[in-house]
Amino acid sequence: MAKLSDVQRAFVHDNPFAAVLTTLRADGSPHSTVIWVDEEGGDLVFNTAQGRTKERNLVRDPRGSIVMIDPADPYRWIAASGRVELTTEGADAQIDVLALKYTGAPYAMHREGEIRVSARLSPERISAVGLSE
Repeated sequence: MAKLSDVQRAFVHDNPFAAVLTTLRADGSPHSTVIWVDEEGGDLVFNTAQGRTKERNLVRDPRGSIVMIDPADPYRWIAASGRVELTTEGADAQIDVLALKYTGAPYAMHREGEIRVSARLSPERISAVGLSE
């Protein structure tokens, strides 16, 4: 298991940079989507809703990869891949925290009957550029 450095953890936690999550479809082809991401205890955390493609893909195959790039400096980025754990516990609160980080306001797109899902990627491999200690 790989471990994010303190600089890498701060890069993810302190910056509202869009990230890209890649999961695997049933046929093995990649599915990439833009996400909001944060860092907790060295893991990368994000949120989705039950029934969405990324959630269905991760239920079937928990492998995922996330890349986050500084939009002001494309040579400052981090990529991590590993297994993703999903839970509904705390997911409604988590989407509000992510929305505050990225938009400055609580999540505004709650849908009646939608079940939020909290996702946690534990890094097995990490690559980074421009984020040295």
